[in-house]
Amino acid sequence: MITLFVFYLHTIAAVTAFTKRWQDGGWGEGLLGIAFIALIFSVGWSITAFILALIVEKKGFGIWFDRDAMSLALLTLLEAGFYYAQVRKKRGRFA
Repeated sequence: MITLFVFYLHTIAAVTAFTKRWQDGGWGEGLLGIAFIALIFSVGWSITAFILALIVEKKGFGIWFDRDAMSLALLTLLEAGFYYAQVRKKRGRFA
């Protein structure tokens, strides 16, 4: 269930990025926004899965929060911080 929720959030983020970039710069910019999110997601998931494999057992904390769900949750938190910092930096309020 957690895995489905994380994939759903990333789908919404990809659609949002495409729409915003498409309106600002055109169709090609929208596709670049989706490609950026896909790249960050795939590389980030690999890194968080590797790190958590060193720390946590495969079964994790139960059937709903196993190691894969934990790595996706950690990835989502890290991505949210990264994207927030990027948006804040573009608006000029980044100190």
